[in-house]
Amino acid sequence: MKYREEYPRDVEMREMWIPMRDGARLHARVWLPTDAVEEPVPALLEYLPYRKGDWTAPRDAERHPYYAGHGYASVRVDLRGAGNSEGVMLDEYSPQELEDGVAVIEWLAAQPWCTGSVGMFGISWGGFNSLQIAALRPEALKAVVTVCSTDDRYDNDVHYTGGSVLGIDMAGWSGTMLAFTSRPPDPAVVGEHWLPMWKQRLDALEPFVHTWLDHQARDDYWRHGSVCEDYSAVQAAVLAVGGWADPYRDTVLRLAKNLPGPVRGILGPWAHQYPDRPLEPGPQIGFLQETLRWWDHWLKGADNGAMDTPLLRSYIQEPVPPATAYAVREGRWVSDDAWPSPSTEWTERTLARQGGADPTVVRSPQHTGVDAGRFFPYGNATDLPPDQREEDGRSTCFDSDPLERRTEILGRARVRLRMDCDRPKGTVVVRVCDVAPDGSSTLVTRGVLNLSSRRGRDRVVPWEPGTPEDVEVELTGTGYAFPAGHRIRVAVSTAYWPWVWPQPDGEALTVWPAQSALLLPERRSGFDDGRAAVEFEEPEQATPLPVVLGEGERRPERLVTHDVGAGEWVLDVDPNYGGSRTYPDGLVYTEKAREYYRIRVDDPLSAVAGSRWEIRMQREGWDITVRTSSELTATAEHFIVQSTVEAVSGEDTVATREWRREIPRTAG
Repeated sequence: MKYREEYPRDVEMREMWIPMRDGARLHARVWLPTDAVEEPVPALLEYLPYRKGDWTAPRDAERHPYYAGHGYASVRVDLRGAGNSEGVMLDEYSPQELEDGVAVIEWLAAQPWCTGSVGMFGISWGGFNSLQIAALRPEALKAVVTVCSTDDRYDNDVHYTGGSVLGIDMAGWSGTMLAFTSRPPDPAVVGEHWLPMWKQRLDALEPFVHTWLDHQARDDYWRHGSVCEDYSAVQAAVLAVGGWADPYRDTVLRLAKNLPGPVRGILGPWAHQYPDRPLEPGPQIGFLQETLRWWDHWLKGADNGAMDTPLLRSYIQEPVPPATAYAVREGRWVSDDAWPSPSTEWTERTLARQGGADPTVVRSPQHTGVDAGRFFPYGNATDLPPDQREEDGRSTCFDSDPLERRTEILGRARVRLRMDCDRPKGTVVVRVCDVAPDGSSTLVTRGVLNLSSRRGRDRVVPWEPGTPEDVEVELTGTGYAFPAGHRIRVAVSTAYWPWVWPQPDGEALTVWPAQSALLLPERRSGFDDGRAAVEFEEPEQATPLPVVLGEGERRPERLVTHDVGAGEWVLDVDPNYGGSRTYPDGLVYTEKAREYYRIRVDDPLSAVAGSRWEIRMQREGWDITVRTSSELTATAEHFIVQSTVEAVSGEDTVATREWRREIPRTAG
């Protein structure tokens, strides 16, 4: 990593208030050239709920000064009701959030230090709303860089997957956001008004999970903000970036295929992080330089070859023994000028092998999935899936013969199953693994299908037991090389806890292997011969923020326990978002979080998903604590959500809130 201390233009940082149309004010931190009024610059916006004053401050310091030093006003804005901004936040990607975002862009474009051209960027939430606001077409917004984001809020986010309720983040992320939206503004910024602002937020609280579970099929709630509903609405130039270890990676492929305007895509081996950050898995790239070329081209009119790159640059991962982290994931970069690409051809491999064509029954123990790894790999030591042999043993597996040649895949594989289900509701989970001669099993890709959504995510169609059907499970995208001598394993299960909330009846599936197949997007041998090599510069960042990390409580990031007598499995998780730290301005921020997931092997109704948070923020004369809990359980007919919040200032309780909601199970 190279840290830049000198830039073409000197930089200053200013705090600003941006007025909204209804009179509320959003708080902004702006890095810009000191001579920007004399020589105006384009503006770049990152627009988030995650608090620029503390939570994202180290990450913000890596990139915003860098952009400003190269001739931009780089702007970090807290959403309404978050950080130091006024008002309340009631949900993700609300119409209010997007309307405010348009107003921020218009305000930036009108400033005397701005040329009138604006770009927008972000990772995850900031990548989401960059695309969503681009679809609203504010005149000044010319270009977007969206990282680890989605174009489909229903089927490719933290709520549902394949039409199934996500146990691990439906509860866990709602619990996280309950804690985050309960935090106060900083009196060092907003002054004495901090306490009324905090009380306003606490009075408006409602756990997001209530809304998410009220919409268990793809309806207008999820269509809002899903740019896949109308790709033609996005006319700004889009650079889409993702990582094979991130759950949103398929968005890059869909945007490359469907956006009508200028678009480029990059897919590397990375987790849910900006790809210049020194977090596993590597290798990292010079992401800031790459995006700077994008901004210079679209916001300054530079003829710098930003659009001369291929449509899609992707990383083909070499086979490796299974592990929960890799400092560097070995592989090679390839390029494609179109997507879908002529570089790939679809091959079909039957699931029947060596006489194994008879129907087989799939009924998995409910703890199948404890070795799934983290839904959002964050660059931590326990994020990725471990050896899948135990998971394979809990599933029904179909193995190929040993491969006669190296087989590279790029894109989204599919598995077609001729099958029957013995209940009106059911789930099928498919994993594709690379099985080495020593028996070790590395997860390559996977997919989930709620059988009631097999004819569309916007409807619920119960299965008719005794009536076999052909169903197709689309797997997440990947770039991977299976070596000669290895086997390709297709593992099928009816459970995947805690990723997927179990159906209430413990269903069994019957699969006909001879009429079922794995469809692989194989990269043609020799296609890359003679093509220009894909190269990136080494990572650069601005000088790091001098934050002092606290030691905190040392505990395992992921702990799996098994009560043999009770048949209960428990997954205990520390999400480890960054822990405790002391900032240069004197703020001491302490964070403790725990997520837990319990289930008994023979009882799908025993599933419990919960989270507990404690956040403490201190300055001289100011000391606040927020404690939250959230727990999700289910009967055969209802989801049950119980949540609490306690907010304390010094020794005084500012607010306590409790909720209990029963929500009918419809599609989930």
